[in-house]
Amino acid sequence: MQKLRPDKTGTHRTVYESNRKKIMKTQSICGICGRPVDKSLKPPHPLAPCIDHIIPVNKGGHPSDIKNLQLAHATCNRQKSDKLFKDTSPGDKGLVLGNRNLPHSIDWTSYKSK
Repeated sequence: MQKLRPDKTGTHRTVYESNRKKIMKTQSICGICGRPVDKSLKPPHPLAPCIDHIIPVNKGGHPSDIKNLQLAHATCNRQKSDKLFKDTSPGDKGLVLGNRNLPHSIDWTSYKSK
């Protein structure tokens, strides 16, 4: 049987929903690609807003801590999946900095739904 993620059930769900609302009100830039997020778009539009776990829950990230959540485009979040971006600059200490250097399948900013 599949185990449910902590941010989908139980006490973390309430905190996650509260933090999701705060992020939707206060952030406007995708934490993955760095472009503005149009909050008027709704799924299944690929640029619809969603909440991303910076450090994925399955990699040890906290399921509901606001410091581990960021605004993202739906397509950016899907492409990021459970990947992590590490600092490769001189003096790298192996710290996770963000997720902005991920490849994109197409330029979704020019997407037009039918």
